[in-house]
Amino acid sequence: MRIAIVGAGPAGLVLARVLHRHGIPATVREADASPDARPQGGCLDLHTGSGQRAMYEAGLGAEFEAIARPEGEDHRILDHTGTVLVDHESAGTDERPEVDRADLRRVLLDSLPAGTVQWGRRLTGVDNPTSGRRLRFADGTTVECDLLIGADGAFSRVRPLLTDARPSSAGSGWIDLGTVAPGHPAADVVGRGSFWAMGEERVVGGQRRAGGEVGVSISLRVAPGWGAAFDVADVPELLRGWAPVVRRLVEAAEGPAVARELMVTPVGMTWRSTPGVTLIGDAAHLMPPVGEGANQAMLDGLELGLALAAKPDDPAAAVAAFEAEMTARTTPIAEESARMQAMLLAPTAAQDMARFFSRPAVAAGAGGPRPGGGGPDSRRRPRSGVDTA
Repeated sequence: MRIAIVGAGPAGLVLARVLHRHGIPATVREADASPDARPQGGCLDLHTGSGQRAMYEAGLGAEFEAIARPEGEDHRILDHTGTVLVDHESAGTDERPEVDRADLRRVLLDSLPAGTVQWGRRLTGVDNPTSGRRLRFADGTTVECDLLIGADGAFSRVRPLLTDARPSSAGSGWIDLGTVAPGHPAADVVGRGSFWAMGEERVVGGQRRAGGEVGVSISLRVAPGWGAAFDVADVPELLRGWAPVVRRLVEAAEGPAVARELMVTPVGMTWRSTPGVTLIGDAAHLMPPVGEGANQAMLDGLELGLALAAKPDDPAAAVAAFEAEMTARTTPIAEESARMQAMLLAPTAAQDMARFFSRPAVAAGAGGPRPGGGGPDSRRRPRSGVDTA
């Protein structure tokens, strides 16, 4: 069986790794020209039942532990006046350590045989001759496959083969302000992990990375099409009247500032199971970035790989069963993620999140957000003592 995976993100790479472990060859085609063609972004907190499970069952538990940072589970929440509402220091016993996205991708790439990932292959079209699906790429090359798996993200080129559904605006935007250099005093407020300052339907986020630098961003409510009109000169006005400690963090970020509108696919999006093609990750269930998307994408890769390995002579049945499981699993998580995103940008967000993180237990499901991305399994009582002058 000729398996073509489109997209070398966490979902596609976990799938390729699981298939390789079961002796099933697959090739990943990625639009990026090389592994280092663009920054991979900040950090992820990998959850025990999804991202971590994928790594361990893919035979990469030791490699995961080598890049995991338990101290990254520290999180701090302020309101926009600088009042500390939550200040949790991890003792290394929490269950969702942070990993840098670049480190995670490196581990997954290193686990695959040479040549598994083909770079610079941007999918432009898919034909469906009787002998198999023919993929066409921007570099003029073509390839035929028996099973095409779209792991190609929000604006998937594979998705239209299965559904007319398209991503739509989540009503919120995200401004990446770049990083603050290691040791810069303005980043002291972030601590070892993640930071939110919340108010006026905006969130300033800070996230400590493995090298000591801090990624800084702003989330806010926006109208559709906002990103095209964004001007970096507007950032100071967004934070007029905010606490000096927050504004200093933003001013220390070295840029360049990049704005994008957050998009989502319809919650519970389904399609008629079609032999020879399926979707995983953001291509299948794009949800607000509150800590679940990448974890569920990695679990998709694991579950599809295991399904194909269990039924190598009936891939259509394996795919159909996987799709039903994936929809049932991710739909309530996407619903909860949407509620969390709305909570984060509500007028009472700071107080709401202080109560949320002070709850003694958490129900099964998404589990809630983490400052800077992701969310802890338990809520800690706020502490005081942080200098926010």
